[in-house]
Amino acid sequence: MEKEEIFSKVLRAGRRTYFFDVRSTKAEDYYLTITESKKFTNDDGSFHYKKHKIYIYKEDFTEFKDILAEMTDYIINEKGDEVISERHQKDFKKEYDTDVIVAAEDDGSRVTEAELKTPESFTDISFDDI
Repeated sequence: MEKEEIFSKVLRAGRRTYFFDVRSTKAEDYYLTITESKKFTNDDGSFHYKKHKIYIYKEDFTEFKDILAEMTDYIINEKGDEVISERHQKDFKKEYDTDVIVAAEDDGSRVTEAELKTPESFTDISFDDI
């Protein structure tokens, strides 16, 4: 059974909302819950939410904060803080406009990724021959 919230903060981020809640244990100690709630739209226009929750206890705070800081710093240092996602940028364009060549045939011809996905690119195999 969920305990009463002692202190709460909310972070709204597009379709996602993060809830940070301090709660109390039966022994009157505190712990943290972080809940991610994502909004999804049904075909009929109605919507529903999916929630994921983690519990973080005081004995894990120091390591949790250290690892979270290390991971977020790594991402920012490697990729910067600019969001580069089709979902987040309506005008996002892929780095290439042409098909990627994934194989070269013995006769010098090339096979692209798009060609590999067509039904014509599949070969019928008779297992009787094996």
